[in-house]
Amino acid sequence: MRRLLLRLAPVLHLTRVSSAFAAVANVWLVILWTRVHDAEHGPMEVEQGRLWLLLAGGTVAALGLFAFGASLNDILDQRRDRAMHPNRPLASGQVTKDTALFLVAGSLVAAILGATVFGTGGVLLSLLIATAIMAFNAAGKFIPAIGLLLLGLIYAGHMVIPNVRLVFVWPVVLVLTHSLVVAALVHVVSGKTPPISRRAVVAAVLGWMFWTGLILYIGWRNGLTSPWPQWVSPWAGAVEGTLVLAYGLFVWRKLAQYGRGARAAEKIGRYGSLWFALYACGWFIGQAEFGATLIIGLLTLAGLLGMTALREAYGLVEQPLRYRR
Repeated sequence: MRRLLLRLAPVLHLTRVSSAFAAVANVWLVILWTRVHDAEHGPMEVEQGRLWLLLAGGTVAALGLFAFGASLNDILDQRRDRAMHPNRPLASGQVTKDTALFLVAGSLVAAILGATVFGTGGVLLSLLIATAIMAFNAAGKFIPAIGLLLLGLIYAGHMVIPNVRLVFVWPVVLVLTHSLVVAALVHVVSGKTPPISRRAVVAAVLGWMFWTGLILYIGWRNGLTSPWPQWVSPWAGAVEGTLVLAYGLFVWRKLAQYGRGARAAEKIGRYGSLWFALYACGWFIGQAEFGATLIIGLLTLAGLLGMTALREAYGLVEQPLRYRR
């Protein structure tokens, strides 16, 4: 078993698979939301297709794009990682560049194949997101004003792959906002370079306002008749607001506990990913859609347990238990 973990651990590190379930939760949210609400008009494939097939396709598409971005990031940062993060799989030689290139190509192909269950719109949007991921890794992450906003747009675009005609778009706005804020927090707390300047903050805020307005406009074009339609319970908004405050409290506690540094940044980013799944649960709890809540809840639990198990497995591989003498 340990030999198998030794072989798989570098690949799992490379693809960041332990956090990828958050992307799956975003996609599942849109699939289930479209299916349970008559006011939403998704593609025929989503409205009439088999639920298990849609969830499976959404999982493959989400994991594929997530792994594509993570693997591409490490390939492009290989030289920099050798100096600053020598323990990463590519920098340390645990994974060869050929293997990483295979993962990049294979994960992109898997993402496109997974998106086919949502029709042509899903496939085209997946290709557009893959292009945005390449732009982010090539240049965006080196310019905070652009990179932070682009990262938020990638997450937001990622979740609407199943239904590009989504009417109630506030979940998309929330994902855009949350991902941008978490990325900015991780950047500042970890002390990444270049630092986020005041101009970058202003540019990111203006960009967020523009894209939020555009997303709401798209929702209006798709049939959103009021800022908060009657068929969406106010309790859904209350639950989401509570979760936002809870994450703010979590960040405050971690900063008080660890201060600024890599450890606090890692926890803020890792649990920031978990919050996407909690948001998905929150929307359905507020709508009293308990069947969908159960599905997303099981995914959240599986993701949390999987994330914990993988971290423990990594620890056992790197520092195996031995009897003391």
